[in-house]
Amino acid sequence: MYTQVLFFIVFPILFLGYYILHTQRKRTPLINWPVLGMLPGLLRHRNRIHEFLTDVLQQSGGTFMFKGPWLGNMDMLITCDPANVHYILSKNFPNFTKGRDFREIFEGLGDGIFVAEFESWEKQRKICMSLLNQAGFQKFVGRTTWRKVESGLIPILEHFSELGMEVDIQELFQRLSFDCSCILVLGHDPASLCIDLPYLPEEKAFASSEEAVLRRHTLPRSLWKLERWLQIGTEKKLTEAKKIHDRFLSYCISLKRQEKNGSEQFLTDDNDHDLDLLTSYMRLELTEKGDSDAPISVSEQTWKDTMLNLIFAGKDTVSAALTWFVWLLATNPVVENKIRHEILTNFPVCETGKWKVSDTDKLKKLVYLHGALCESLRLFPPVGLQHKAPLELDTLPSGHPINPNTKTVLSFYSMGRMESIWGPDCLEFNPGRWISDQGRIKTEPSFKFTAFNAGPRSCLGKEMSFLQLKIVAASIISSFKFDVVKNHSICPSNSVILHMKHGLKMKVSKY
Repeated sequence: MYTQVLFFIVFPILFLGYYILHTQRKRTPLINWPVLGMLPGLLRHRNRIHEFLTDVLQQSGGTFMFKGPWLGNMDMLITCDPANVHYILSKNFPNFTKGRDFREIFEGLGDGIFVAEFESWEKQRKICMSLLNQAGFQKFVGRTTWRKVESGLIPILEHFSELGMEVDIQELFQRLSFDCSCILVLGHDPASLCIDLPYLPEEKAFASSEEAVLRRHTLPRSLWKLERWLQIGTEKKLTEAKKIHDRFLSYCISLKRQEKNGSEQFLTDDNDHDLDLLTSYMRLELTEKGDSDAPISVSEQTWKDTMLNLIFAGKDTVSAALTWFVWLLATNPVVENKIRHEILTNFPVCETGKWKVSDTDKLKKLVYLHGALCESLRLFPPVGLQHKAPLELDTLPSGHPINPNTKTVLSFYSMGRMESIWGPDCLEFNPGRWISDQGRIKTEPSFKFTAFNAGPRSCLGKEMSFLQLKIVAASIISSFKFDVVKNHSICPSNSVILHMKHGLKMKVSKY
């Protein structure tokens, strides 16, 4: 009797549960489980998060509401719809802030420009814009990049070419961009790009920070906070990375203060040594007055946060862009040959056999190279995801309602892979899509081509980045051929910056 009663109670519940899950499986790419929400599906694909989100968004028409576990504070609206991106980043920008969780997730960046909101962000952006636009800074960027390429990158490539050994091109680009960023921001050359390839903790610490940030996006807040309290996994690495960055920045700021105190010429900017951003910020500190007409005093922690954010902006974004670009050229030899021919046409070879591309005006003639860089950035934007949250109840152009403080994730990586945005050949590497019939560069709306963000928070260093990318690309493509090592695995890393998970192992040979 009891068995029959139990059967008639349990069987309908099990059947209903099976029916719900079966129908959900047909309608949605992720099953919304009782209590656990969609977290099991996310965790199952945590090692391929960018590709997974792209699959989900393709099946969902470009926008998807992720339901996290009960009381897990993980509900997220994920979108790659250009109309939604334009609305969030531009049209209704005041309503979409970084969100209450953003500062905790990116705590390693302190109170710098990437974390700052409202008045603090506006002030920092205004100062940063004025310094990047100061006379001579763009040429300083060009000279710094070329010197590093000439004295560091080219000798290393020649060394590995002569030995016939494979080299991790991604690591070389990371060292190149780290050295350049430190020179431009701090006025200090860490000299990480040399044949010995020395281990520098301050350079490697960025990878630990970026991995932890992405992990915090994909775990319940309580779980990663527990890991932080226990000091295990990526949270332990993040804590160590913060200490390393703190020591390195303290050292560089101390050197600069000693230089300031010992130099009567500190207020001038007659040479490259005085054009770095730290010197410029300190010059502002000496010249700006507060309410009492006394010089404004800036704390060392403020300097650290500001400089760390600026290094972060340039270091890994440029290196990631270069890595994917060189891989795309190696796997598309027709495009590579066209770019090399364009370079040879515009930059005659010197007697030494090396290519001088420090003349930035000539770089503007490399139209096909520019198109290829845009195409690479479309497919592999250095920052694959962005995080926002509305202050008030809102409805997106796609029709999706969104509650206040709901985490909103914009997948820039997925945008480059949507036929609805880029057409049926969206997965192809086609530089020609950026070149008009008149041979000029086509421009796309920033909410469609989001490699440099869009709206009021669009990247201030866009032109600087293109300059660095072109100098490096033109320098190496003109003299070297790159071949991917056989059976080397290529996939994005689980990081807030779109690195290659296993590096980029290549064989280098001279033309």
